[in-house]
Amino acid sequence: MTGRRPSGCGISWKRHIGEQLRQRDRQQRQAFEELILQYNKLLERSDLQLVLAEKLHVDKYDSSNRHELSPGSDGMRNEALLQEMAEMRMKHQEELTELHKKRGELAQSVIELNDQMQKKDKEIQANEARIAEYQRQIAELEKECQELHCSLQDLERANQTLKDEYDALQITFNVLEEKLRKTTEDNQELVTRWMAEKAQEANRLNAENEKDSKRRQAKLQKDLAEAAKEPVPVDQDDDIEVLCEETTDHGGEGSSPEHGLNRTPSRKSQTQPGSLLNSLTNIFGRRSVDSVSDAHDKEVSAGLHLDVRVPTVALHIIDAHEGEVNAVRFSPGSRLLATGGMDRKVKLWEVTSGRYEIKGALSGSNAGITSIEFDGSGNHLLAASNDFASRIWTVEDFRLRHTLTGHSGKVLSAKFLLDNSRIVSGSHDRTLKLWDLRSKVCVKTVFAGSSCNDIVCTEQCVMSGHYDKKVRLWDIRTECVVRELELQGRITSLDLNPERTELLACTRDDKLNILDLRSTAIRQTYSAEGFKCGSDWTRVTFSPDGRYIAAGSSDGTLYVWNVVTGKVDKMLSKHHSSSVNAVAWSPSGTFVVSVDRGSKAVVWTDL
Repeated sequence: MTGRRPSGCGISWKRHIGEQLRQRDRQQRQAFEELILQYNKLLERSDLQLVLAEKLHVDKYDSSNRHELSPGSDGMRNEALLQEMAEMRMKHQEELTELHKKRGELAQSVIELNDQMQKKDKEIQANEARIAEYQRQIAELEKECQELHCSLQDLERANQTLKDEYDALQITFNVLEEKLRKTTEDNQELVTRWMAEKAQEANRLNAENEKDSKRRQAKLQKDLAEAAKEPVPVDQDDDIEVLCEETTDHGGEGSSPEHGLNRTPSRKSQTQPGSLLNSLTNIFGRRSVDSVSDAHDKEVSAGLHLDVRVPTVALHIIDAHEGEVNAVRFSPGSRLLATGGMDRKVKLWEVTSGRYEIKGALSGSNAGITSIEFDGSGNHLLAASNDFASRIWTVEDFRLRHTLTGHSGKVLSAKFLLDNSRIVSGSHDRTLKLWDLRSKVCVKTVFAGSSCNDIVCTEQCVMSGHYDKKVRLWDIRTECVVRELELQGRITSLDLNPERTELLACTRDDKLNILDLRSTAIRQTYSAEGFKCGSDWTRVTFSPDGRYIAAGSSDGTLYVWNVVTGKVDKMLSKHHSSSVNAVAWSPSGTFVVSVDRGSKAVVWTDL
């Protein structure tokens, strides 16, 4: 930039000198043009006068010569002289004509040169204008270059600052990474120690339980031995019945009819109290196992005899949460009601004599609650939330027991499997995860291909409803889709009937579909004029006996359909001022609770 300034100054003073010379030329040429013009006129006049004078002189000379010359001997000489003078005159006239011609040519040359000078002047002016424009552009470019240079310096300073910050952050990151590594190692060590302590504690408890069991067994054997020594009167029929039971339970021991007919207590039976104790233990133990394995069948058979009532009036209107309420669920015994909302809390309501009183709130979630589920005993509660996690609390003391993280999107549904030791969660990240609560880790992850809005489970099958309008049935053991059914709208909710043979699906095309799980076909579709599904997570439910369906509409109306007839049995409105998000039917069949976006929960009954 500095190297160009001397050349610009040199061009400036040269241009100034040229301009001064041209101005002087114009001023002096104007004065001399008039002088030259007058001079040319004078030359023309002088030439004309010279010609006229010469002509007059010649005429005068001729006339005088004619008077003077005599016709004598000099006549011949005079004629020669006259002829010579005529030749000179002709020569002078030719020279004069030639001079006039040259003067005209020179005048024409002067005019052409003047024209050329004017053209050159115009070219010079145009060149000067271009030079001025170029100089202006050069000045602008120099200014722009200077600004760019300043900007470059600013960017270099900013870049240096960012580099320094990056170096500082890198150092901080390295320090934090080292701390994380040490913390991870410490955590691993603590977990190892904790597991060792738990193992020792479990061994200690097992040893104490074994000792206690041995003491109780020894005491029972002693009591039985003492009781066997004493003669006890036994009725004949009762004795036969007991012996028959023993024969049935221990048929493999080879008991003979003669033994069964012996009424008198023998010495051999008195000396073997351990075998009788083992028989009693086997009987009670087998009965306990049978009772656990048949718990679900008893619940189903009991559900068939429930007195399910179609609600007709609103019993209570509760301000359940500070904001939108997304989920509602009854405990298995209908003793507790749980609601979850966008205020990041799960609230427990105690049901006593038709009244609903707040029992407590379960906290720990970092975002809104999306679904709620009790385990089979009602002692634990599982909730999914928008902070990409699922959590489990104990109902009795409101303590947070487990936090299951691993999804990369909000968790929209989470359910217990029937053994209550595993759960399945479905997320907006298009995956389903199987969690083992004993190890507190995710044991399986299945990519579903679409956002999962709701889940229901059986013994070895998980059914999921998705944003792509499909219901998928998964085999937990193989992680494969067993069956797949596409409906007409995005699926918002799933529910199983008590027999677990039919699946209820709510879709965004404002319809409810019942699917037969044995044939994987739509058995019946339910709709109603005015019913509209309010959101992608609108929850619907079967009644405990499976004879009714309850669902909430976007206008705040609760609809109850009869499953057999397919018609609407009841429409309940006037208490919800916004869209109903979820509905729950109490296992006793007495109450229905609906929750909405406006923080309200309405308890319905037939009273």
